[in-house]
Amino acid sequence: MEEIINRVAQSALTSLNLEELLHPGERVVYDIKDNLFHGLILREKDFREFIKTHDWAQYDGKNVAIVCSADAIVPTWAYMLLATKLQGHAHRYVFGNLEALEQELFHEAIAKIDAEEYRDAKVVVKGCGSIPVPTYAYVAIMQKLLPVAASVMYGEPCSTVPLYKRPKVA
Repeated sequence: MEEIINRVAQSALTSLNLEELLHPGERVVYDIKDNLFHGLILREKDFREFIKTHDWAQYDGKNVAIVCSADAIVPTWAYMLLATKLQGHAHRYVFGNLEALEQELFHEAIAKIDAEEYRDAKVVVKGCGSIPVPTYAYVAIMQKLLPVAASVMYGEPCSTVPLYKRPKVA
């Protein structure tokens, strides 16, 4: 019988899986509507008391999206005050919904990548996985890879879509 050779394993391709870079911490929403008086206004005295007595440790290591789902005017300082308490507990917090939080987490993960590790490499950016990777993360990784990579492909090492090949210098 003929020996089976794994050509993918022997290839010079470098795989990059964006979902492996993402912070695994739980994603939670903090809705400031719960702090509104009659669902309409934020009373500073009540809010400051809440800030002092709330158990902020419950956000340890989590990723928090801060929103206000009520149709109310919330002063900017209130969100800033929340940030002072989430700092040191939450891994990351943002003003916005879970999608905005996810975008920030991908931005953070991509910013940590050392582009030099991919210098002159043939990079395959993994396409399918167990965690949905939003399109903006794929666009952002291209900004990181294009200045250094010899080529960039999308998909799996056994089945790729070529995206970029560095032009040969004459």
